[in-house]
Amino acid sequence: MQLRFACEDTGAEYVSRKGWQQATLSRCPLHPQGGCRFARHGTYARVSPPGTLITRDYCPDGHRTFSLLPDCYAARLSGQLSEVEAVVRAVEQAPSQAAACVGLRLDIELPGVQRFVTRRVQAVHQALVVLKGLVPERFGRCGPTLLAFALVLGVSGVLVALRGLAEPWLQQLPTPLGFSPRRQPGGGRDRARQHRAGADPPGLMA
Repeated sequence: MQLRFACEDTGAEYVSRKGWQQATLSRCPLHPQGGCRFARHGTYARVSPPGTLITRDYCPDGHRTFSLLPDCYAARLSGQLSEVEAVVRAVEQAPSQAAACVGLRLDIELPGVQRFVTRRVQAVHQALVVLKGLVPERFGRCGPTLLAFALVLGVSGVLVALRGLAEPWLQQLPTPLGFSPRRQPGGGRDRARQHRAGADPPGLMA
C-alpha cells in the first residue's frame, strides 16, 4: 500500500540527500493503537532518477507492506509527477493529441508514443474530474485540465501541489496522482503488491 511522504524535494534532491532515511511512519496504519509487530521493511529501488530508494514498513499481523512515496514521484509510473505533467500540458496546448505526440519520446515508434501519452492524459484528467467532485467549492467551476487547475491554484507544478491538497483522498484517486489501484477488465483491481521482507543492502543506511 502506498502512502504519501510529504516532501518538497525534486527527485534529484531526494536522491542527493538520501531522503528515504528521513521517511518514517510513527505507527501502523492498520493498528494505530499499537500492539502489532510493525517494523521497518527495508527499501525498494525506482528506476528514475537513478539511485532512488523508497522506504517500506511492514505489519506482519495485517500482512501488509506500506511504502512512503515522496510528493515528487508518480505512483505506479516511472519518473516524477513533473514529467507526467509536462506530457499532459503539451497535449492540452497542442492542436491535437496526435500533433503533441510527434515531438515526444523519439526513442520509440509513434504508436508506442501514442499509448504512452494516452495513458498519462487519461489518468490525470480522470483524477481532476474526481477532485472537482470532492472539492466543488474550489474546483467545481474549472475545467478538468491542468491549465485550468493551475489558474485556480496559482502554481506551475499542479500535480505536486495536488498530492498534498488531496491527501485525504489519495487512496481514492487514480494513479499517477493518487494511489488507487488500477481497475482491471470486469471491474476488478490489481492486487496490492507486497514486498518480501529484507534489510537494506550494505552501505545504504550510511
